[in-house]
Amino acid sequence: MCGITGWISYDRDLSRERGTVAAMTETMACRGPDDEGVWLDTHAALGHRRLAVIDIAGGVQPMSVDSDGNTLLVTTYSGEIYNHRELRAELAALGHSFRTDSDTEVALHAYLQWGEEFTRRLNGMYAFALWDARRQELLLVRDRLGIKPLYYYPTGDGVIFGSEPKAILAHPRVAAVVDADGMAELLALTKTPGHAVYRGMRELRPGHTLRVRRTGSTERRYWGLESYEHTDDLPTTVARVRELLEDIIDRQLVADVPLCTLLSGGLDSSVITALVARASAAGGHGPVRSFALEFAGQAEDFQPDELRATRDQPYARELAAHVGSDHRDITLDTAQLLDPANRERVLTARDLPFGFGDMDTSLYLLFKAVREQSTVALSGECADEVFGGYHWFHDEKTVHADTFPWLHALRAALDERQSLLAPSLLRAIDLPGYQEARYREALAQVPALRGETGTERRMREISHLHLTRCLQIALDRKDRASMATGLEVRVPFCDHRLVQYVFNAPWAMKTFDGREKSLLRAAAGDILPASISRRVKSPYPSTQDSRYTGSLRQEMKELLADPQAPVRPLLDLSAADRLTGEASGSDLRNGSELVLDLNNWLGAYRITLDF
Repeated sequence: MCGITGWISYDRDLSRERGTVAAMTETMACRGPDDEGVWLDTHAALGHRRLAVIDIAGGVQPMSVDSDGNTLLVTTYSGEIYNHRELRAELAALGHSFRTDSDTEVALHAYLQWGEEFTRRLNGMYAFALWDARRQELLLVRDRLGIKPLYYYPTGDGVIFGSEPKAILAHPRVAAVVDADGMAELLALTKTPGHAVYRGMRELRPGHTLRVRRTGSTERRYWGLESYEHTDDLPTTVARVRELLEDIIDRQLVADVPLCTLLSGGLDSSVITALVARASAAGGHGPVRSFALEFAGQAEDFQPDELRATRDQPYARELAAHVGSDHRDITLDTAQLLDPANRERVLTARDLPFGFGDMDTSLYLLFKAVREQSTVALSGECADEVFGGYHWFHDEKTVHADTFPWLHALRAALDERQSLLAPSLLRAIDLPGYQEARYREALAQVPALRGETGTERRMREISHLHLTRCLQIALDRKDRASMATGLEVRVPFCDHRLVQYVFNAPWAMKTFDGREKSLLRAAAGDILPASISRRVKSPYPSTQDSRYTGSLRQEMKELLADPQAPVRPLLDLSAADRLTGEASGSDLRNGSELVLDLNNWLGAYRITLDF
């Protein structure tokens, strides 16, 4: 998996900049706890932190290809190429020789053979940099769905890049400045492709490359969702989804370290765990390990609400028994969720304040506990975006609302958050105008299908919005929380072949049984207990312990009493005071978690606000 960083400068000698690049690399020690490396040349400096998953002994980075004592190509690489064995065989037949068993070396030789077009041959999740020493050019590459992150900061004479913003912010030429546009992006919940919040910084868009030359930079798209007529009938479509899922699981089980699944007992994670269990048994391996999240006291105190009608634990245990997995519950208590050190680690992992509160902290702690027993985990995440699982996919008013569906569905909660912000801030960033502009941009990018109208046309738009925006929110959260603990989390539902195929299946086919995720349920129904196959979607869990809410209230009171609190200028203090004194439950949590996150971020990152 790993963390990558680097600096290209055509106007200075970077061979003398080891200290700077080493400091950038060190910011990502959690992403790569197993090894580190720095490679320096006159105009290129690359850093790498390694999480060893494939070819533990041979996959040391940065890795190069040399000829007659000269370096041809060098890379700092993050991720996994799931079809690296097939590519290695093809390249070997073309005359390439390999000194390691790593997928990193395959990427190097693939570039040497096919040039930039090699990206079209890769199946996996990856973000990496290739320095072509022959041409003195850098190529940055990001996977098709944006599973792995990659940020860059153009300079007057090159570029600075890294897996996370913190690596770039560690460079002395980069300041943590956020202007009105950046603050709007942070608060809008639109996840604009390419936007990185920090001024001057960009995120390489999914399915894109960036080529950096002395004369300038060129960004190029090598993959994107396409619209075409779906000609398969329903039985064929269901069979094709199952075929793709089985092939994806087979590919993603390759690892030289302990592997497990994350199991909530919902449809998505249960499908993944059941398929992994079958593949493991077919390969003659032992039972797959599975892990589930539980909160202390939840069994006795759980109260159904409009989002979560049932607890996860009984269903997770039922599925584990059904497939014979070696299952463990990871139980968290409220003290862990409130521990300032844990919350600080989450903020540092994300580099930005999102206000997701205990759902972010618990995810980090879950991954941390899993990492003590496994290095790689397979997750059922992102099936909702691919198959249409969120409840707002099926609410007519939300579907036809002229905005991002999740903004309409979550409007009350988002309005509550905005009510806490100072009127001067809201005027400066114009959040409604920003969201409207991003929505229009997103709609314009939906590939049309000739003759498609009405519901089918609108649902194609809704699906595209989720796969290009909402999906990025989920993937970003997953990547930061997992890599902060040195855990590699793979997301089988984000295989681009499956995403492209299901995207073009008609909406009537995706809901043929009158429910959400009909195709997935039909494709895997034979390997699941009926109770799990029929289970209504339940979102990621959140603690119901009143002590958690009580602690947030006290923290808010202390913050509002502190005249030096960094967030004070951004708040409507009267509204924040009313929230702290009067609100309860989800209203208090929704607003206070954002305010507390903003305050900690402004202080810890020494943010300069420029608006």
